[in-house]
Amino acid sequence: MFTGIIAFSGRFIGYRQGKKELAFEASTPAGRLAVGDSVAVNGVCLSLIRIDGRLLVFNLSRETLDKTNLGSLRPGEELNVELPLTLATPLGGHLVSGHVDFKARLLRATPRKPGKRLTFSLPREFRPYFIPKGSVAVNGVSLTVAALSPAAFEVEIIPITLEKSNLRGLKTGAEVNIECDMVGKYVYNWITKTKRWD
Repeated sequence: MFTGIIAFSGRFIGYRQGKKELAFEASTPAGRLAVGDSVAVNGVCLSLIRIDGRLLVFNLSRETLDKTNLGSLRPGEELNVELPLTLATPLGGHLVSGHVDFKARLLRATPRKPGKRLTFSLPREFRPYFIPKGSVAVNGVSLTVAALSPAAFEVEIIPITLEKSNLRGLKTGAEVNIECDMVGKYVYNWITKTKRWD
């Protein structure tokens, strides 16, 4: 479990074993990490299998390659990295599972001093999980839905988020990982399923 608060960044080194593994160099020493730990990389919960100084290596499943942007990375690309939530960790963002719901594309980036407004595509089937001022994770970053339309949603990025995450360098057309609000998904599922059972 995560909160959508990025701890540090990683620089993508490359794939191994025919894309069965992903390796990146962390911007900070691994420190408290150990082999077997869960780490969120661009919002995707991965298992750490090897540590070599600042080089971290993770397993990649076919599901992860199909459903996230981790299968189309380029060497040197910046990655958002988050450590798992503990009982002693403040819940600074919102509850994030690290299970990506869909990939979205950046439709528009609008400067809004001192930050930026980003507009992303929104597939119709995921629209019920979004509400104005609700939570969403974009590449693992906990954000608030600033505006909503039938086929798109907007988020406002403040300066510290631009500084600490890879959202600052997104170009129009860039693909990002989206995780809908966990609580919203459960509530929507419970309501719709209950109506079908009645």
